[in-house]
Amino acid sequence: MTRHETSNPVEQIALESRLPVTKALLYLDGVSVAFDGFKAINSLSMFIQPGEMRAIIGPNGAGKTTMMDIITGKTRPDVGEVLFDGGKIDLTKLDEATIANLGIGRKFQKPTVFESHTVADNIHLALSGPRDTMSAIYGARNRIAKDRIETALETVRLTSVAQRLAGTLSHGQKQWLEIGMLLAQDPKLLLVDEPVAGMTDAETEVTAELLKRIAKDHSVIVVEHDMAFVRALGVKVTCLHEGTVLAEGSIDAVSANPRVIEVYLGR
Repeated sequence: MTRHETSNPVEQIALESRLPVTKALLYLDGVSVAFDGFKAINSLSMFIQPGEMRAIIGPNGAGKTTMMDIITGKTRPDVGEVLFDGGKIDLTKLDEATIANLGIGRKFQKPTVFESHTVADNIHLALSGPRDTMSAIYGARNRIAKDRIETALETVRLTSVAQRLAGTLSHGQKQWLEIGMLLAQDPKLLLVDEPVAGMTDAETEVTAELLKRIAKDHSVIVVEHDMAFVRALGVKVTCLHEGTVLAEGSIDAVSANPRVIEVYLGR
């Protein structure tokens, strides 16, 4: 093995690609993808720093879901760079499972939990750790410290319902449980799609505090339409339109942008 080779296939992809150096955790530059001639993403450039939470807004069809599909490997861009972990990893060369194992977790709008299992068991099933056949046979996953489960439950405020079946939870609690399941996988980056859709005002307020707490130790991208919720997050906002960045900055600056008002807020 030469000094330019590595036994790790992910690291080798990075070396072979001669990737540019970036300090950003997630780096998208000049990304475009078209479906049947329609450009869902059009020269999109965006950078997420380690420990940053970013809110993504924009009208339906702006490219928000496609952007997350590209980051997670579900969709490959036609052109552009999608780099992770300081530019060391080219996400466009990896499949969804590999990207998830690298530390990118995604929560979809509709919560998907194991409803016939307890809340605590849902967290246990999601815990990062050995998942091979031998680990299952010898019970390695069952020996995972209970404090990891308890920490995740405490973070998402579900300790008091740990032994309840997940199917009995409210909509908001199921959303929090799925976020807890993502946290159990110890991701570097969380992609959260419309986390407060269908929530009560009280649940929405709790969710804002929850995500702000999570952002102290993780990078988070939140896609959301609820502008009051976005304001409560108090983070940098990126507005997408026609697959590219229309405006970026504080919630006040973006909300006052005439083009944002025209294509999104004014509707």
